[in-house]
Amino acid sequence: MTLNEPTTLAEVTAAFQRYEHALVNNLVDVLDELFWDSPHTIRLGATENLYGIEAIREFRRQRPSKGLARTLQNTVITTYGTDIAVASTEYVREGVARVGRQSQTWMRTPAGWRVVHAHVSWMD
Repeated sequence: MTLNEPTTLAEVTAAFQRYEHALVNNLVDVLDELFWDSPHTIRLGATENLYGIEAIREFRRQRPSKGLARTLQNTVITTYGTDIAVASTEYVREGVARVGRQSQTWMRTPAGWRVVHAHVSWMD
């Protein structure tokens, strides 16, 4: 298995950056697109546990669209072969003392790179 094969790493990095842009701009359709359309997709959030794409979509539809701006730090993307990757990052929001953490497992699908598992939490 090849770690961080350059073409694969570039593809996942682009998908990750597209996701981040969609997140801070509340582009719900893009966020939904970038999560795997499956009942097996999981998103464990700071205050919610979402099992399956429908639960994730409903969360996205109901969450506030204000205060989404953030600055990423310590972002690490690692690819394992050409079909699986993990992206981990920390983030800070203006006026918030806590540091947020986010990890995503990405999988290559026929439709492109999709998040199959995500975890978001806060560090005090």
